[in-house]
Amino acid sequence: MKNRRLRREKLSAKMEALPRFTVVSGVKYFIVNNTAEIAFSRLTKTSPPRSQRPILALILTLFAAGAAGLSAYGWRQSVLFLIGGLLGASLYHASFGFASAYRKLFAERDITGVLAHLLMLGIATVLFAPVLASGEAFGHKIAGAVAPVGWQNAIGAFLFGIGMQLGSGCACGTLWTIGGGSTSMLLTLLTFCIGSFAGSLTRHLWHLPSLPPISLGKTLGWMPAVILQLSVFLLIAIALWQWNRTNGKQPLTADFIIKTPQSHIKNQWLYGPWPLAAGAFALAFLNWVKLLIDGRPWGVTWGFTLWAAELATAFGWNPTTNPFWNTPDKLESLQKGIFADVTSVMNFGIVLGAVLAAALAGKFTVKTNLSLPKVTAVLSGGFMMGYGALLAFGCNVGAFFSGIASTSLHGWLWIATALLGSVAGIKLRSLFRLEN
Repeated sequence: MKNRRLRREKLSAKMEALPRFTVVSGVKYFIVNNTAEIAFSRLTKTSPPRSQRPILALILTLFAAGAAGLSAYGWRQSVLFLIGGLLGASLYHASFGFASAYRKLFAERDITGVLAHLLMLGIATVLFAPVLASGEAFGHKIAGAVAPVGWQNAIGAFLFGIGMQLGSGCACGTLWTIGGGSTSMLLTLLTFCIGSFAGSLTRHLWHLPSLPPISLGKTLGWMPAVILQLSVFLLIAIALWQWNRTNGKQPLTADFIIKTPQSHIKNQWLYGPWPLAAGAFALAFLNWVKLLIDGRPWGVTWGFTLWAAELATAFGWNPTTNPFWNTPDKLESLQKGIFADVTSVMNFGIVLGAVLAAALAGKFTVKTNLSLPKVTAVLSGGFMMGYGALLAFGCNVGAFFSGIASTSLHGWLWIATALLGSVAGIKLRSLFRLEN
């Protein structure tokens, strides 16, 4: 008894020497010098979240059936459908946003999301360069996302930037938030498809000065181009870091590197949430895998355009009457259908992957928080994103992410003008009673 009492006294003394803490949802937040540091003791381990098994069973069945059915178009189609699913799960678990990252940058001076973008672009640049330099992989040709550079590109990206903020999402963000149960993003998707189709019908009318496609890798050499881009990423990160410090902001939060310790939730990478850095690695890696398998980097908007065009064709529209569509490759895409198109199939996969991730986390729920101002905003934003993406030769994925990873100059012009559009869009959000 005496020895037991002594052990208890020693333990009490050690506990008193520890920093103060409070417990929230089983998590101990230790307060040290007025700074909260998360620590998880053996006494506060939390079991994995209760997954929504019926939804999981349904989505896994759809993935299996989809992969089997798409094998009629070749094994690549099935694999890319599943890669789309992994992209959707990665986007959901990391809550990896583009529109929200820019909104936080300008409205809250939070640089975390943009730093995640820089990390993603740096990894993708390093992965893409050797493949693009070789020009082929697994017996098929490889081509980067390279497009003309000009006023049309800038205007389209500016419109897209405004649309991102009014629609509260981007191209891939629209898909993964729909997978999470957002009904408002269904409206964004609807007008995104309509806008991109309208852009395809009128793109031939935009006769503005432009330069031919410029690949820094082919112009400067791949090694100098990679070093140049990585240096620019680093300089931007340093500038943002210093800007944040001068404004008294914390440059990085713990969520960027580690969301919760592995001792807190077993199989965290399955159930989520992920830190932003993990999302950046996953997206860069999966885009690279897509490039290797398909010969082209990841894109999103073309799938939306094709969906709208197929619907218009079903109602009697004749694609041969339009210069954009009256080409052998476009007519072939319309003839084969949406399941034969890689971008279309991957878009379906992204939605299902996000549903799967939400169900694993036990968080899938249909959200119906709609109002007339919000509906007006998301409908307008979706159309502007769709139309802008067709003018700018891509969206935040095809032009920005894949474009810069391909060392295309049009990707850099895209993000510069899209950020200006985001600033305008943020200012317009108040007109629709949207919070920043």
